Amino acid sequence: MVGEEMSKELGGSLLVENVQALASNNPLVDESLQIPIIDMRKHMVEDDEMGKLHLACKEWGFFQLINHGVAEEVIEKMKVDLQEFFKLPLEEKNAYARLPNGIEGYGQPYIFSQGRKLDWGDMFMLGSLPASQRNMKFWPENPSSFRATLDKYSLELQKVSTCLVKLMAKNLGNNPKHLTDMFENGRQAVRMNNYPACVNGSNVMGITPHTDADGLTLLLQVNEVQALQIKRNGKWIPITHIPGAFIINIGDIIEVMSNGEYKSVEHKTVLNPEHERFSIATFHFPNVQAMIGPLQDLVKENGALYKTLSNIDEFFGLSQKAKLDGKSLLYHMKLEN
Repeated sequence: MVGEEMSKELGGSLLVENVQALASNNPLVDESLQIPIIDMRKHMVEDDEMGKLHLACKEWGFFQLINHGVAEEVIEKMKVDLQEFFKLPLEEKNAYARLPNGIEGYGQPYIFSQGRKLDWGDMFMLGSLPASQRNMKFWPENPSSFRATLDKYSLELQKVSTCLVKLMAKNLGNNPKHLTDMFENGRQAVRMNNYPACVNGSNVMGITPHTDADGLTLLLQVNEVQALQIKRNGKWIPITHIPGAFIINIGDIIEVMSNGEYKSVEHKTVLNPEHERFSIATFHFPNVQAMIGPLQDLVKENGALYKTLSNIDEFFGLSQKAKLDGKSLLYHMKLEN
């Protein structure tokens, strides 16, 4: 049934102990590092930028993308409509509440174990592409412009994602068409997040540590409240967002398809004691025909590190298993496991 297909599990989560690293003197936090900055415009004229992109995907799994080509008015309109929706009375937002065992709609993130900290925030998840699979009963009519705004925003981010996948395929030494064909007419989901201010974060997190069970994630900071942290060499690195940039991260699927060359990195969201935060994460997945496994061109010398699954739905099933048993999705994808 249309709509139900878009309600399959769309995210990966590692159920691990976590530390609320809010203080700058916390030994588990390293504020001296920042993720790479990639200039999309320079890719049109400078070969050196391709090398920077390759290293960002290989060594960091995260980067900030500037000059990405998405019009400022498209982004700003999405920000306005998102905040207007979250300002609505609770009963009006609950008209779009997520159903039991569903993923689309308004509500709180799932809790998969009794001992896990609560994710302190409200989220609104929508399957955005392909347009034919949208479940419009979850798409708000208030604000009145919301549907048109998200439609335009989702299409623009799909263009950026397609371009990045093509550049990554070139860097991997793979025929770009092999990878881009897998993401052509692929699924896209948008998760809009509202994290209220929280003075006491001892029992809650914004979002607990996890990797993304998609191909590529594009994150938009709606307001300039910093909260995202990524794990690198055993420490958490706070990300200082560049206004106008998208924060890009490699998902589990790209790590698998690159045979481990590109890294899907654990990250989390911490809470701000004084200010609420809004963000929009847009997840990009291969199409239903794509097999999820290492690209054949990349396993000729050293062999495959990961299993190959027959389609994206089998991958989503494995993602659900990983959430329930507390092991990472990539753990389940490793051939030795």
